[in-house]
Amino acid sequence: MELIHTSAGKKLYRDGDRLIKSFDESYSKAGILNEALNQARVEQSSLNIPKVLGVSVIDGKWSLTWEFIEGETLESLMEKHPEKTDEYLNMFVDLQIRMSKESVPLLGHLRDKMHAKISASSFPATVRYDLHVRLDGLPRHKKLCHGDFQPSNIIITKDGTPYIIDWSHATQGNGSADAARTYLLFKLQKKDDLAEKYLRLFCEKTDTAIQYVQRILPIVAASQSVKNKPEEAEFLSKWVNVVDWQ
Repeated sequence: MELIHTSAGKKLYRDGDRLIKSFDESYSKAGILNEALNQARVEQSSLNIPKVLGVSVIDGKWSLTWEFIEGETLESLMEKHPEKTDEYLNMFVDLQIRMSKESVPLLGHLRDKMHAKISASSFPATVRYDLHVRLDGLPRHKKLCHGDFQPSNIIITKDGTPYIIDWSHATQGNGSADAARTYLLFKLQKKDDLAEKYLRLFCEKTDTAIQYVQRILPIVAASQSVKNKPEEAEFLSKWVNVVDWQ
């Protein structure tokens, strides 16, 4: 096996035409099995995603095995070819819109997940209450939501076919909430110009008011805050101040 990527608590190995993701003890068995189940459920859609091939314990560590998709991430391509940013961004948004048209009824609901994260956040009770009320006021959709939709999770094969990877946060719910998270991720990566261009493009293509997505941003920021990353705390706190968005 060839080690191809390491991140906090996880290692990715290539073994021929298989990709093996190995987790350390910081990941719960339930969380790992849920990731495999999410991906297996999304496999039933018409999207191009790597198929789950197995769940096992290797060298005492829980591991997931998928098809290995040969290609390059959209993030890498955007960095290599800045002159193609608009072309790549159009592809990215079109893929997100296509994804949101899929229905995967066995997935958990984004609304429930957001409510739980707001409750688990460290914001004052009055702020949490406001966020819960705002979340309950959103239209109830059942669109497929990725939960971490960003260019690094799109692999483009040699023939130009896009594959969406990393479905550990997949839910069903409001597609604009998924877009709000993508926008937030760009902002957290300090890709401000790309974030604004993305949001305008998404709203144009889906005929969605930018103000509507902006009203969801405090909810998404609060859910992101439970990851407890010190470098994000101040930025997210400003966004959770819901008064600013009223």
